Amino acid sequence: MGILRQEKTISALQDQVAQLFEESRHDVYRYLLTLGLQPPRAQEAVQEVFLRLYTTLRKGEEIQNPRGWIFRVAHNQGLKIRARQSSEQAFEPGLEARLASHADSPERELLDRERMVRFHRAVEGLSEQQRRCLFLRMEGMRYPEIGSALGISASAVGEFLRRAVARLRKVRDE
Repeated sequence: MGILRQEKTISALQDQVAQLFEESRHDVYRYLLTLGLQPPRAQEAVQEVFLRLYTTLRKGEEIQNPRGWIFRVAHNQGLKIRARQSSEQAFEPGLEARLASHADSPERELLDRERMVRFHRAVEGLSEQQRRCLFLRMEGMRYPEIGSALGISASAVGEFLRRAVARLRKVRDE
């Protein structure tokens, strides 16, 4: 009887983690790319994050905010991997989109490319915390969730986002 109950618990945990994986894996992957991970490393990191989630839940630890926990672990894992890959060339997130783009005309393509270069430079000019807050907000996370994932207060998240948006608007309006 005890073994059957344990198997049901394990099955329920697997289902819970599988559901979170389906709901969040693309968001976590995109976030890891914004941290500078190369796509294969980002995919491996996503798998590692959800494996850690499963083992943490299996140990009986309670996670109040699973999405925040997932992004915090992804953030920490991403920073570790990025430090190891620092000798390699970083992946440019917009490269794939530019290669797949079919512009109407060479002039239009040039204008679009110049606009994207200005935008990417503006994003690169943001502080590390501003970029992280901005990308997590773009993934739909709320200020408290972002704060939890990055280990800062929700009011600090708000200030980082306010400054980032102001800077990006300035570049857009130039």
